[in-house]
Amino acid sequence: MTTYKLRIREKIGYGLGDAASSMFWKIFGMYSLFFYTDVLGITAAAAGTMFLVARLWDSFFDVFVGIISDRTKSRYGKYRPYLLWFALPFAVMGAITFFAPDFGQTWKLVYAYITYSLMMIVYSLINVPYASLLGAISSDPRERNSLSSFRMSFAFIGSFVTFMLLQPLIDFFREHLVTIVLLLRPEPQKIRSVLLRLDGLWELAQLG
Repeated sequence: MTTYKLRIREKIGYGLGDAASSMFWKIFGMYSLFFYTDVLGITAAAAGTMFLVARLWDSFFDVFVGIISDRTKSRYGKYRPYLLWFALPFAVMGAITFFAPDFGQTWKLVYAYITYSLMMIVYSLINVPYASLLGAISSDPRERNSLSSFRMSFAFIGSFVTFMLLQPLIDFFREHLVTIVLLLRPEPQKIRSVLLRLDGLWELAQLG
């Protein structure tokens, strides 16, 4: 822990951490139910039950992560190792969670439970140590307040950027992904599957 005045780039670096989490979490929080019901194809009741079970589990897991991160000893400190170890798994789970495999109804539900739960676990392993890092960076209350301001500001920027880019990205993939599928996998059933998923994403963006 330090008492020296933090440089602006250090504060920006800390704020960018929450910008990244916010960019993903906003999409996940707003559109996950739509994805599970209209794109993946499970029932709303099944999706709602899954959210409840996963969030109950996550409430206990957050406490567990806080305890083990406080007791972690490494050359990188207590909290930084978790940001280094789980940054890549966090990105991978963010993509896998929104993938819709061609499974039967039962296995789709199993897939949803596994990927959603793993995503929540990795999110906790990133964000609980990240939030705890604030108290370890500086012992100066003014510096901590400044870091909190940077964190909240960048979280807002991340959310804003997400909302600005979501529709253009969907439009881009809607226009070009079908062409790629035609070149790589020209089977009619595969093309129909991609079109249905793109239509679902387009409707999702319109609702947002």
